[in-house]
Formats: sequence, C-alpha cells, structure tokens
Amino acid sequence: MNYEEIIRLMLERGFLLPSSEIYSDALAGFWDYGPMGVALKNKYVEIWRRYLVRRDNMVEIDGCQIMPKSVFVASGHLAGFEDPIVSCTKCNLTLRADRLIQEKTGKIIPERIPNSELDHLILSKDIRCPSCGGNFGSVRRFNMMFKVDVGPSGEEAYLRPETCQSIFVDFPRLFKVMRCKLPIAFAQYGKSFRNEISPRQSILRLREFYQAEIEVFFNPHKADEFEKFDAVKSEVLRLALEDGCVEEITAAEALEKGYLPNRLIAYYLTILQQFYRYAGLDVKRSRFRRLSDVEKAFYACSAFDFEVETSLGWVELVACNHRGDYDLSGHSKASKKDMTVLDGDRAVLPNIFELSMGVDRSIYAIIEHSLAVEGGRTVMRLKPYLAPIQVGVFPLVTRGGLPEVAKQIYSKIKLSFDAFYDESGSIGRRYRRMDEIGTPLCITVDYQTLEDSTVTIRDRDTMTQDRVRISELEQELHRRIYTYPS
Repeated sequence: MNYEEIIRLMLERGFLLPSSEIYSDALAGFWDYGPMGVALKNKYVEIWRRYLVRRDNMVEIDGCQIMPKSVFVASGHLAGFEDPIVSCTKCNLTLRADRLIQEKTGKIIPERIPNSELDHLILSKDIRCPSCGGNFGSVRRFNMMFKVDVGPSGEEAYLRPETCQSIFVDFPRLFKVMRCKLPIAFAQYGKSFRNEISPRQSILRLREFYQAEIEVFFNPHKADEFEKFDAVKSEVLRLALEDGCVEEITAAEALEKGYLPNRLIAYYLTILQQFYRYAGLDVKRSRFRRLSDVEKAFYACSAFDFEVETSLGWVELVACNHRGDYDLSGHSKASKKDMTVLDGDRAVLPNIFELSMGVDRSIYAIIEHSLAVEGGRTVMRLKPYLAPIQVGVFPLVTRGGLPEVAKQIYSKIKLSFDAFYDESGSIGRRYRRMDEIGTPLCITVDYQTLEDSTVTIRDRDTMTQDRVRISELEQELHRRIYTYPS
C-alpha cells in the first residue's frame, strides 16, 4: 500500500484525526490520535519501556514542556535552532531553502551553510517557485521555537523543541538522589514542539509531536570498557556508510573495522535495532546511516540516523548522536553550577550518547510495514501485544441466545484484554474490519457453543479457526497475545 492509501485507512479506522478540522483556520502540522491510535501509541511506548528502559536499568523522568529562556541560551537553541527560508516574490509561498535546493539538485546541503551561498545556488540553478514559477527573494533565517509569556509580567519562556534538555539540567540532582554511577542512561517520553516551516506528510512532520529520548552519560575514557556489549556483539547490524552502500555485519565486526566508535555506542545501536524488531518493523528494510561531517549537528562528535524504508523512501526514525560534553559544559558555564560527577575517585564531566526517537514516525512506519493486501482483504499484521484491539468477540448470528453468551464472554475477558464486541453485519465483514486494524484474534460464538461450551478462535494471519473451551479461553488468549520475544 502507498502512503495515501495508508493515511486514508488510518483516518477511516480511527487511528488519526486532523486537529480542528471543522474550522477553516485549522493549522497545518497538528494531528490528533483517535481511539485506535491512542491504544497503539500507548502500547508502543510500553514496549519501549520494556525492551529499552527496563532492560538497561535506565532512569525515567517526565520534565516540563515549558522552560525558561536561560536553558535555551545555554543549549544554543536561541542562537542556532534556525532553518533557512526563502519566499516567492510573486505568490509569497515560503519554503525551507536547503530542502528546496536539495530536492531540485540532489545535492546535500551542509547544516551551517551561509545564506549567501544558498542565494547563489538558487540563482545559479534557476530554481523557481514550484507553485507559480516566480522568483525567490533572499534567504533568511527562521527560529523554530515557540515562545510563550509566563505570568502577568510576561516572563520569556519557550516550549521545548526536544525533551532532552530537562534531563541535562536535572542531571546533577538525578545523579545524586538516584545514587548513580557512570555510565548511566536517563529516558523520557513526552511532547516536543517545533514551529516547522511547511509541515507535510501527516505525522511524519509535525509541529507538536512525541519523542522518546534516551541520554547515556559516560566517562569518555572508559567507553571501550563497556561490558554489556558482549551480550549483543553477535547481532547483525545494517550499516549504511558514507558511500551509501548497506553492509550487514555483526556489531563486533563493525567495531573492529572502525565503523562504530566504541563498545558503548555499538551496544546502544544494537539494542535499538532489537527494539524495532520487537515492535514489528521489517529490519531488512532499515539501516543505520552514518552522517557525514556536513550533515551531522554541530555538537555531534559522530552521528548515525536509524532509517526505515517506506513508500515515501527512507525516513529517519531515530537520531543517534554522540554529543560529547557540549550540553553539560554549556549548562555549567551558563548556570555557574558544577556538572562534574565522581567516577571512582576522579571528577568527570560526562559525555552523552543520545537516542532521540520520533514516536509518531515510528508508529507510521510500523503500520506501513505491517499492512498487506491479500486475496482482496487488507490485513495489518501488528504484533499481538501492540494491537489496539486484541480480541474481537462475535455471535455468529443475532438470535438463538448467541448474543447473550457472546456478551458474557466479552464482559469477562475485557478486564484482561483490549476486546471489542460486534454483532453488526455478516461474520465475514466483521472479520475483515478486525483484520484492517490489526486485531490478532476473533472469538465466535455459534450454535455448537450452546451444546459443548466451546468457541472458535480465528487467527488473523493464518485465518485458521480452533475450538477452545470457554473455561480455558483466557489462558489461551494470554498465551497467544502476551508471548513476548526473549
């Protein structure tokens, strides 16, 4: 299925809702999650906690979305969180200049290229407005942070453009009260806000979006002493190096060849890939792409993007950055607070390795990788523990006492599983509706149920049906739904 078909299905089945769509002044870049989307997102975040946060003994926090100006002065966001924009002199269409040039020429544009060079490229390549064919004016910079006024005096503050700054400024207290030792990872899930210039492609580029970020604090002199790496060193990674070729190679081999900088970074990249396999991505359609010097952020010592292949091409899901000591040194200097901690008997200003995950994009990618059209039916093969509705409960027909028994079963199992009762339409149509939203199992109450207290369980993927005694139903459902990968 292509992107347009997938978004149509997500809208029709209650995964997504356009925010404020009944009003003519609804804003681009804002989407609501419907009931199916909320259920899927919550389960996705729960397995993020299970397979990354808990597995690695990370410390999770929940920071404020509004933070004072001083935080973003120290972080560099007020001075440098800017995109180059250009406007058509004829129709006033405003676009991001570097992306416009890249789409027209295929040339990678460095992150910190001067405005004058962008102006030169637009003129020399005769790049015109895609809407009306007019000429563009001069390139200028646009800061993507949302400013807010706090209190009656209007104190200057900002909506956070990333969740990680809370972790950085809370680090000294967290390290002390949680009795941490290096290396230690902190995690946070929540909303971030970026005033994107021209948001498009639904939840792939939003102005208000969810992130799940992990910040690993470590002694840079001990990154190659990281013992946890031995448990994952045989995992095969898909690495796209600067020549663009993807190489399948074990984590240990990637380290030996110098593709990955140290054991700590190799470990976290590996468990990230494992997590996405648990979440249902086709890992054969993913890659870690090592960013060139002109692509990576100015604070990054090294950087990898975890990308996934979709109907729109390769989409970045996770930015993996070795941020060095940029963040802690910046906040230490601006706040006049000592950010060093003891590692053994030495004071150390930790380095940070970051896994910055786009939750909305990840959910879209999982849905696209799960969807298939087979023999006239659309089926979403989500992992059973991720499915918004895990069990459908149906009476075969709406007479003969079948609905009463089906409702009794539904009332009992809905306390343990996300279940849905449906008696509308033919049994085939009900199965198809469940297939489309990823429901792995459907229970049907038929006339045999009244004779021997058994029901059929239909499997979404194989469409096979097995008879199970009602007394054993919950145990069987639990086995089929909550069998997590080891």
